[in-house]
Amino acid sequence: MSLASALAAFRRLEAAADPLTPDRFLRLTDAELLAIGFSRQKARYGRALSSALVDGSLDLGSLAGLDDAEVQRALEAIPGIGRWTSTIYLLMVLGRPDVWPAGDMALATAVAEAKGLDHRPDPGEMEILGEAWRPWRSVAARLFWHDYLARRRTTV
Repeated sequence: MSLASALAAFRRLEAAADPLTPDRFLRLTDAELLAIGFSRQKARYGRALSSALVDGSLDLGSLAGLDDAEVQRALEAIPGIGRWTSTIYLLMVLGRPDVWPAGDMALATAVAEAKGLDHRPDPGEMEILGEAWRPWRSVAARLFWHDYLARRRTTV
C-alpha cells in the first residue's frame, strides 16, 4: 500500500469511527471496514488490537517503562503485530534512540541509494550496515526515510 492510499484509508477510518477509539473500532461492521479499505485479515488484526486495549491485556502506557525486547514481546503477542510494527513503535512512539528497522523496504532502498549499492540490502545486510550508526540508529533511519521521500517528492 502506498503512503497516499494508506493515508486515505486512515482518513476514512477516522470519519467512520469519530472519535477513533478501540471501542468505536470494535463497533464497525465487516462491510464498513471493507468499504474503508480493510481486508478481512486486517479487520481481524484491528479487532484483536482494539480488544486487547479495551480488556487491558495490552497497556500502551506501561510500555515506556519496559526495555526494547519486552516492548516487542508485548506488542507481538497481538495477532497481526510483527517485528516491523513493534520496531516502528519503539522508534516513532517511544522515541528510542537506537532502533534500526532492518526489514523496512523504504529504509533499505534509501540506504542502497545513499551508499551507491547495486541492490537493495536484505534485512541481514541491513543489520550489518546499521551498526555504523549505533547508538543513534533511529536518527539515521529518520534521515534515510527523509531522503527516500525527498528523492520521490512525496509528502504525507
